[in-house]
Amino acid sequence: MSFFDTPGLLPAYVADARPRAHGAGLDLYEYDRVTAGLAALEEWPDAFGATGRRYVAEAERAAAEGRTVTAGTAYRCAARWFHAAGLMPHPDRAGAARLAAEADEAMRRSLALLEPGARRVEGEGFAGWLRRPAAVRGGAPVVLVVPGMDSSKEEFHTLIEALLARGVAVLAMDGPGQGVLAATSAPEPDYHRVVGRALDALADQEGLDLDRAAVVGLSLGGYYAARAAAHEPRLRAAATVSGPYRLDWVELPPFVTETLVQRCGSPEAARAFADRLDLTALAPTITLPLLVVEGGEDRIPGVTNATVLAEHAPNAELLLVPHGNHLLGTALPDWLPATADWLATQLA
Repeated sequence: MSFFDTPGLLPAYVADARPRAHGAGLDLYEYDRVTAGLAALEEWPDAFGATGRRYVAEAERAAAEGRTVTAGTAYRCAARWFHAAGLMPHPDRAGAARLAAEADEAMRRSLALLEPGARRVEGEGFAGWLRRPAAVRGGAPVVLVVPGMDSSKEEFHTLIEALLARGVAVLAMDGPGQGVLAATSAPEPDYHRVVGRALDALADQEGLDLDRAAVVGLSLGGYYAARAAAHEPRLRAAATVSGPYRLDWVELPPFVTETLVQRCGSPEAARAFADRLDLTALAPTITLPLLVVEGGEDRIPGVTNATVLAEHAPNAELLLVPHGNHLLGTALPDWLPATADWLATQLA
């Protein structure tokens, strides 16, 4: 039986994805209207993509009339919907690539209108948007925001904007197997090398203080951030949000294994990737300040949560929100401001 033949899949998936949609900035009433019209989960990409294109059309009308803020905001909404369209294990790899490209283009158009100082930064195995705070004297500290298994740089607007408001520049990035790179690359367990190349590229950007650099990773990105914290000496601090400590392939739910198979290219490659995700040996070597953010209701079979990381990394702090789910979309006020404050303080 395939993932899409799972009994009761559509209502369960819609309910499970709702907090994540909230965390990503989608209007929940609109989310409910769009998902109410689905007869099967396979219709998800087309329905969410159509909503994104409606926002693009709205943005283009507003831009033509000189309503810049409305246009830029609508483009940003479009980017969120295009990203959300690709959250499920997409049955059409080319279709998923088109949605990721549409999300990237919508974000480009939004930034061109609302933040003309934003810059595209890309290199081997990564592509991202560098956004700077409005007013900082001298060089601004910078945080790299790393997405997860089925995520992209278009998802975590709320966290990014919280960091910008605290005087911190942000590079929201796609790495191998993520966002605009998902169609042409597979996920990379040694993500610290990707972070290193991104830091190299940031050295060419004006107005940054790379002596004050940190990384925050969300979901699988939390593992990537922890790995970077263990290997990359230029980082001053790191934070993980709902990151895994290790994976057990045979216990993982079908949604996770199906997504990994599609992103990695084959069942064998997906299992090999999952088998390499284990922080047991690395945790004691992470000596920089580390914030581990976890939700008490985040229980994904086959995933050992990073609360174990907080026990074994020498300078780790644990922020546990008992009622938080995976990515804590059910508890944004309980972790997001505190996490942004913690990162800004570490880089002060």
